[in-house]
Amino acid sequence: MVGSSLIPDPIVPEVAQSDFTDYESYLMKTEKSLFYPSPEPLKIAVLVLDDSNTLSFAAAVDPMRAANRRAGKRLFDWSFYSATGAPALLTSGLSIPASPIADLAGCDLLLIIAGFHLDARATPQLRASLRRLEPRCRALAGIDGGSWIMARAGLLDGHDATTHWEDLDAFSTLFPNINTLRHRYVISEKFITSGGATPCIDMMLHLIRTRYGTDLATRVASAFIYDPIHQGDAPQSQIATAQLARRHPRLARAVALMESHIEDPLTIPDIAASLGISPRHFEARFRAAMATTPKAFYLALRLSEARRLASDTALSVQEIAFRTGFGAQASLARAFRAAYGQSIRDLRRTAP
Repeated sequence: MVGSSLIPDPIVPEVAQSDFTDYESYLMKTEKSLFYPSPEPLKIAVLVLDDSNTLSFAAAVDPMRAANRRAGKRLFDWSFYSATGAPALLTSGLSIPASPIADLAGCDLLLIIAGFHLDARATPQLRASLRRLEPRCRALAGIDGGSWIMARAGLLDGHDATTHWEDLDAFSTLFPNINTLRHRYVISEKFITSGGATPCIDMMLHLIRTRYGTDLATRVASAFIYDPIHQGDAPQSQIATAQLARRHPRLARAVALMESHIEDPLTIPDIAASLGISPRHFEARFRAAMATTPKAFYLALRLSEARRLASDTALSVQEIAFRTGFGAQASLARAFRAAYGQSIRDLRRTAP
């Protein structure tokens, strides 16, 4: 049987609307939510797969711990599961004792945390377990690579979803029946997907806020000294631009343009024009704020993506050149060697 704290329909049980602030009432009208306001605790199952990132694991679990502590009572009751019942080994070397996912009968929320080697982790047995659990859980959430596991199980077909920004293009290509978004986290009916560790914190704070109120969510965020809190549809960014956006919003927009045009690079005059300033003014402001030229920054951004693709995929050098906006394989090879002191083939040969 599924836990008794499941809420069967979109009503506000046991809590009067007058108990909420205007801001909370506004959020309830404008935000998507899976759990409506109630003092009842939630039963959470945390499925942790081998090669998950420690930060993604903590981002899912620690907000629940902090919420229980700040509330002075158990609002979240969680248990750890793995694919087989063996301890899950994180990339940091930490080992998480767990029960086999096959033993789980149901829950309010199933959190699926995954990191690397996703095809190997999405075994037929695990996919079958997730399909069995889907109707028995009020909601399922994929964190970091967890989106891939859910997609491999066929759970996200016909839904909106996201994953870590590094894998968005591949995810979109591999799963054409899923509407892939670049958002930090996405809620689509009973499914939630998150783009990584800090988007997962945003997602968990959203859950705390919509279930237990803005005050508790704010106190949990304050406990982590976490600011700002992002909405789910805020775009993922390759570069941490929050501080830049506060001080130099036009330059932050320029960086966002560069990030969204890796495969088809814009010219510096085009970027300046989109900001409504002259190329000379743009170059001067960019150099003052970033201690480099926009051209050098843009090239470094594209080469960083090329290095990631070389390390994390089996794509040919020609395909990597295409995906990072170099006109020819030779152009990428020269720029890559100048930046990193080795070729892509050398990098792959020496990679652990």
